[in-house]
Amino acid sequence: MVNNLRWLFFGLVVRPLILVIIGLNIRHIERLPKKGPAILVANHNSHLDTLVLMSLFPLKQLPQIHPVAAADYFLRNRLLAWFALNIIGIIPLDRKLQAHTDPFVAAYTALSQGKILILFPEGTRGQPEQMNHFKNGIARLAKNCADVPITPIFLHGLGKSLPKGETLLVPFFCDVFVGETLQWQGDKKHYMQQLDAAMHELASDGDFAPWE
Repeated sequence: MVNNLRWLFFGLVVRPLILVIIGLNIRHIERLPKKGPAILVANHNSHLDTLVLMSLFPLKQLPQIHPVAAADYFLRNRLLAWFALNIIGIIPLDRKLQAHTDPFVAAYTALSQGKILILFPEGTRGQPEQMNHFKNGIARLAKNCADVPITPIFLHGLGKSLPKGETLLVPFFCDVFVGETLQWQGDKKHYMQQLDAAMHELASDGDFAPWE
């Protein structure tokens, strides 16, 4: 029942919204993982970021795909929690755990089951079309899942469609740039530099004029 509702929501609501009303220009879609385990990391400007990334895959892959999201945001009331867990399929990340506790335990389990995870290493939605530094948590995940490929993705446009703090959708066109997969090389600092360079290279590929 829940899987059917999830397919209906993405097939009848999300995909028409993203592909028809907003519109996508996807570059290097062939770089997306065909199966899991795999991790997608992207910049984060909009409520729509997760839905766009999930819409890049065929509906038949939907059961494989799970965003990793902050538990304190999505689980704050019963209805939102049910929708986030069952329809969006999030894996909750507890940001309030003690320092010695690994918040990615549920993510490790999902990856061991062949899932494709979506993460936003900035930690929260930033200002429209501005990319903040990625937090080091993604390096911890990469280190503990060294055999899992991580694909960087740069999103442009959604920060104007539905930015943080807004509820009115504005149909700005969205560009999606899929990068080459990265593997853990044994050093956290080097990995974060490599990921940062990959994201900025993807951003520069679009040669976008600054937002007014």
